[in-house]
Amino acid sequence: MKIAFIVFDGITWLDLIGVYDPITRLKSLGYMPGLSWDICSYKNEVADNFGLRMVTTRIKPNLAEYDAVIVPGGLGARRLQFDNDFIDWIKTSLKVKNKISVCTGALIFGAAGFLGHKKATTHFLELNALKPYCRNVVNERVVEDGTVITSGGVSASIDLGLYLCEKWAGKEAAEKIRERIDYRNYSSKS
Repeated sequence: MKIAFIVFDGITWLDLIGVYDPITRLKSLGYMPGLSWDICSYKNEVADNFGLRMVTTRIKPNLAEYDAVIVPGGLGARRLQFDNDFIDWIKTSLKVKNKISVCTGALIFGAAGFLGHKKATTHFLELNALKPYCRNVVNERVVEDGTVITSGGVSASIDLGLYLCEKWAGKEAAEKIRERIDYRNYSSKS
């Protein structure tokens, strides 16, 4: 499996790291040895609103070449939902089997047209902003509807990461990773 983690200026880093850490442990702990990922952006380097920077590994790749695309949130996501060039790039993931968002990353998927007939969630303060894009907006930690998985705000990214670990590698893997990261609040929906 090959994952594209999308980063941008104005990102909330915990949205990214909360999901990134559990998922990458699938590889390091031997559950998914073939797992690979890229940190993808529209530019070489991005920063959050406080100046913490990250260098990307790929600039504007065709997202159709990935098995999963993960879009975190942050103030930048609120702006990018109206950026036609950025949204056109995100639309290259139309046929990707796993389109996944954290927090206000759902607004980007909404702007790309991926949520039209779906149930989705986002940060609790942005639920109304998501309504024009969705059939059904709910205030839940993780929501899966077809090829789209959305999660609530910031700390829900850890729940999302463990949810994906279970989905892709099973309950045992998710439980072992949950123990390793000393996370006590996650419980499987199944």
